[in-house]
Amino acid sequence: MSTEFDSNIGGGVEVKKASPLKSLFPILVIIVAAAIAHAVFYLIFGDEGNFQDNDPTKDPLPGNILGIVYKGGFIIPIGMTLTIMVIVFSIERFITLTKASGKGSIDVFVKKIRMALHDGDTSGAIDLCDRQAGSVANVLKSGLEKYSSVVGNQEMDKDQKKLAIQSELEEATNLELPMLERNLPILATIVAVGVLVGLFGTVLGMIRAFSALSTAGAPDASALATGISEALVNTAFGIFNSLVAIVMYNFFTSQIDALTYRIDEGGYSIIQTFDMKAK
Repeated sequence: MSTEFDSNIGGGVEVKKASPLKSLFPILVIIVAAAIAHAVFYLIFGDEGNFQDNDPTKDPLPGNILGIVYKGGFIIPIGMTLTIMVIVFSIERFITLTKASGKGSIDVFVKKIRMALHDGDTSGAIDLCDRQAGSVANVLKSGLEKYSSVVGNQEMDKDQKKLAIQSELEEATNLELPMLERNLPILATIVAVGVLVGLFGTVLGMIRAFSALSTAGAPDASALATGISEALVNTAFGIFNSLVAIVMYNFFTSQIDALTYRIDEGGYSIIQTFDMKAK
């Protein structure tokens, strides 16, 4: 995770520089995913060799999955775009949250911080944060540095010092959380949009199927089969996208909650140590 900072004029919490690339990343992913999905759909799924008489307007060859998916219609590339987006954003969040956890076990790191504070070794605790890196370490380091700066300040009373440390921890946490939660709203949106896109394709397929049944005389079996295929394939894509998106969203949310809990635990240790030392 990036840890570039700009110092505020008045000191205190440092503000992270926002990378323009990170702001454009979701847009680039959507554009590239759509381009890849459409290319795969028309060049691979729509290849002539997947259909009878090498004609994509005719029925797919028996058992040819690519041709069957192609008959799902123009909604399929949209569903494929959502699939690629889920995969890319899941990988991106996994890498980011792994870096946010730091270089070692968070549980061990927090225990070492508590032990260092218990021994009065504030500088040692700060060194532990530097070695650990990650979001938890960044927040605790901010709190420890504030702790070191206010302990010997004779112009502040105990309550003011405690409030300063708490404010530093809260502000540092508020700066880290947006980086942890970035792009999660996109996964949450795909949970709902994936189902709706699949449902839309299903409705279009059923309309085509019933149109085939409504023709005078014998129903057009080919058109009926194409309509049913379109409906079922789109339903499958919609369910798959939503299923994967909701699983990944809940997984990453639980990871963020765990990191936040460790931040709170470490922050509580700092405040508790200050209360003990200030008596």
